[in-house]
Amino acid sequence: MDSRLNAFLERADSVLARLDPLLPTLRVELDWNDTVAARWHREGRGGYLQPLEVSLDMRLTDLIGVDTQRDHLARNTRQFVAGLPANHALLWGARGTGKSSLVRALLAELAGSGLRLIEIERDYLADLPRIVELIAKLPQRFVLFCDDLSFEAGEGDYRVLKSVLDGSLERAPDNVLLYATSNRRHLVPEKESDNLDSKMVNGELHPSEAVEDKIALSDRFGLWLSFYPFTQEHFHDVVRHWIGVLATQANLDWQWNEELGVLAARYATSRGNRNGRCAYQFARNWVGMQLLEKQS
Repeated sequence: MDSRLNAFLERADSVLARLDPLLPTLRVELDWNDTVAARWHREGRGGYLQPLEVSLDMRLTDLIGVDTQRDHLARNTRQFVAGLPANHALLWGARGTGKSSLVRALLAELAGSGLRLIEIERDYLADLPRIVELIAKLPQRFVLFCDDLSFEAGEGDYRVLKSVLDGSLERAPDNVLLYATSNRRHLVPEKESDNLDSKMVNGELHPSEAVEDKIALSDRFGLWLSFYPFTQEHFHDVVRHWIGVLATQANLDWQWNEELGVLAARYATSRGNRNGRCAYQFARNWVGMQLLEKQS
């Protein structure tokens, strides 16, 4: 009898293991007093917010060489948290230059003042009205964050998004803002052919409808912040900062010199990137090697 029961239980475990990936994700009830960030998941015709375990160790002072962008977005976000008028923001420009890091650094600084973050993918932006409905009456201040918001040529989704943004953002409660990052200022690729239908009327240039349609999407954001590729000097400044942070954490003595600068430049060249992400990766690589040699 025991052998039959054991065999049955083993088969039941096997069946449950195969069924588990097909079952809906277990939903955790959100307590925004303890949760600082969540991600929107679509499920069927609806969706739900899943809490995220986020690290709040990024600081605004860790963002080197983007002082103007940092100050503008920090001021806008502080206005928002204080219940004052603030704008939806579009952070656009070169990849790896600190756009997403800036948003997360602001979360780390202002979470104690009631700021909360909800990540939403571009493909789910049509669900904005549902998300807004869920959080409209809560006391916290919510930034809806869409990372890498852009559209490829031929995609018509941006027109749908434009109408959704018109409705959900213009009538959004005062505890909701949308922050988005993109590699493009106008979010949609601009072609030379788009300008062929532009015309002069009474001495004034009137852009074609295609150009107007694409620019109109970006116009939904009241604050535009531009991020540019790093110069060599800027890149070295960021490398020095992160080596200093990591070395201090590991109690490692180090000193910046010309040889270290050359190594950092070679690393960036091999990666084809000279940006903040690359600087951080080089710093981790170099500090790790020093610590390994120290152990040996």
